[in-house]
Amino acid sequence: MRKLSIKNVVEFRSKGPKGKKSFALSLKLDKPKPEAGNSGGGDYWVSCLSAVSNAFRSNDANFISEKKQELEDKIPETEFKITRDMYRRNIQILRNYENFDLKKWRPTKKITLLKKNRDDFTLVIKGLEIQAAPQHVFLFERNNGDEVGAIWLNAKLGGFTVEELGMFTEMLYRYLKTHYSKKYAINTRYCIAVDLFGKTDVNYLQLESGEVNSVLSETLDEIKRLL
Repeated sequence: MRKLSIKNVVEFRSKGPKGKKSFALSLKLDKPKPEAGNSGGGDYWVSCLSAVSNAFRSNDANFISEKKQELEDKIPETEFKITRDMYRRNIQILRNYENFDLKKWRPTKKITLLKKNRDDFTLVIKGLEIQAAPQHVFLFERNNGDEVGAIWLNAKLGGFTVEELGMFTEMLYRYLKTHYSKKYAINTRYCIAVDLFGKTDVNYLQLESGEVNSVLSETLDEIKRLL
């Protein structure tokens, strides 16, 4: 049985009954589900994802402006329309974040970035292997103790709904709870998933308070019933 990304789970949720059965069959047969580049594949959005990730890490939005300019310079030299369209879509996202206040995603105090182990990215939930892949996990001091937070940047053509983005957030919280909660308190305000295309974000505090509906568990239950 193959591993699932949260994008796979989002895809399942949007399907009709026949599509869901086919999805479950492909999962049992371990058939990979390739993600179309212009519908959300990581490589397609790598320019904007990496630039915003670097801006967060360094607390410097200049990384976003520099990457935007780099892509703008590439367009006249690019022969293929599909590549030009990819650059333009990444540029539009970068424009949306050029003047963004990164403090919305970061504590005001200094943060310390933690090393991540890719072997830790896969969690077993309800017997399914689900992958979590945050860009950054970080510590900061609060109330005389260290707290841990994380950010997970995503992009998909058309964006995600708030509930769909909440599934990324819940998975991120489970990742922090599994690997960091024995040593640090999890700060749910800074356990945050971002949809760069839709310019939206959801933190785990919003799930805890009921402001955003939690749908990950019920969606995984539905997948399990079809296996």
